[in-house]
Amino acid sequence: MKSRISEVFSSIQGEGTLIGRRQVFVRFSGCNLSCNYCDTSKSRDPIYGEEISTEELYKKVNGLLTPDFHSISFTGGEPLLHADFIKDFLQEHDFKSLIETNGSLPDELAKIVKLINYASVDIKLPEHEASSDWEDLLDSEIKSIKLLSHEGINTYSKVVVMPSTSVDLVGSIASRIESEVEDTSKLSMVIQPVSPLDMWEDRTSELFKFSERAGEHLDVLTIPQVHKLLKVR
Repeated sequence: MKSRISEVFSSIQGEGTLIGRRQVFVRFSGCNLSCNYCDTSKSRDPIYGEEISTEELYKKVNGLLTPDFHSISFTGGEPLLHADFIKDFLQEHDFKSLIETNGSLPDELAKIVKLINYASVDIKLPEHEASSDWEDLLDSEIKSIKLLSHEGINTYSKVVVMPSTSVDLVGSIASRIESEVEDTSKLSMVIQPVSPLDMWEDRTSELFKFSERAGEHLDVLTIPQVHKLLKVR
């Protein structure tokens, strides 16, 4: 089996609960959404990059392993468009892994959920993605979170906030996750202020409001994109 991958590289994880961990990033091509804050726009193109086999990917990953290697990050684009490829790769090669997904494809996630160790579900807001069916998208994202929670996967839901984002909306999403997910013991919500951070000058009080409202329902962290501060990929 082959899949199209835009790049494979080693770097430091700059987002979420694995922040600071050395990972090999496998960035898949193609995405089913079009978010206005996307910083990997080339990866939206389903024909961008190189089509490679699972064995070719293994050679690329193996050549990038370092003593501080923690895990593989399957990212994109949207990696779950390549769920069958990821399943084959992880069945063939025993690596710890993180899936970074928009959560819109829970049926594809179900194919690999028993093979992954960590998950990031990027919850979209109406201001992120020009979609008329935002409620359906949120339903799918929460279904994905429920699936991950049921399997005991260490998961965080990431919400990218802008200065214009409604605190009440973030709070209502956290409340809904709390009410619908049976076990939230391995689940956190990461509030990620959109980059560049200059946008948040004189607005840091808003970040406290997001954290406080989400914290009424879930374990919450506020983390910017640290890899951009470090000027690494």
